[in-house]
Amino acid sequence: MKIAFLVPAYNEAATIRGVLEAIDALGLDRQIVVVDDGSTDATADIVRAYAAASHDVVLLQQANAGKGAALRAGIPHLVGDIAVIQDADMEYDPAEVPHLIDPILQGVADVVYGSRLSGGRAQRAYMFWHLMGNKFLSLLTGLLFNTTLSDMETGYKAFRLEILKSLPLTESAFGIEPEITGWICRRGLRIYEVPISYYGRTYDEGKNITWRDGFRAVWVLFRVRLTPRG
Repeated sequence: MKIAFLVPAYNEAATIRGVLEAIDALGLDRQIVVVDDGSTDATADIVRAYAAASHDVVLLQQANAGKGAALRAGIPHLVGDIAVIQDADMEYDPAEVPHLIDPILQGVADVVYGSRLSGGRAQRAYMFWHLMGNKFLSLLTGLLFNTTLSDMETGYKAFRLEILKSLPLTESAFGIEPEITGWICRRGLRIYEVPISYYGRTYDEGKNITWRDGFRAVWVLFRVRLTPRG
């Protein structure tokens, strides 16, 4: 099976090459689509140079519009059987991708979430209110969609590619995460979770998500839940 990696990137010059090299070290039949979301550093130049020396690496560039806009821009360019969303900041280790996609390869899952909250893998100590926010949003997701996801906000997700391409996504910032979750739950897809490592960053180290994104996530979850079935 061919794995399509979708990598949204904003000012990740320090880590983007390491992410690309780690993906290639897996030895998979793969495609990599990097969407540079208006970086002001050398992110795009690093990806362009890597693509020139590698195969099936696509660089897309757009004005800064947010993670959701970057994902939506990249999805139509994905080619393969399975899609993996891979952040460019190395908070998620590409070495765990085989573990992440295994339920899909076995034919039992449509979507797999890499859970930072289910235990069993290395975890950097969380910022307390981020942890509480993630747990609250996962609880709310369970109440709204009758599911048991432990980490609905995780950035590490794998999909059968046709499913990802079929989702009616509209969010441009971090609201894309609850929007994806809401739609896959609404559709009754087979969702699995696997424990993953998490090498989180602080705000000083470049983390961008804030409490405002938490309020947006609540709104998005209710919006998707209450959208009439088409």
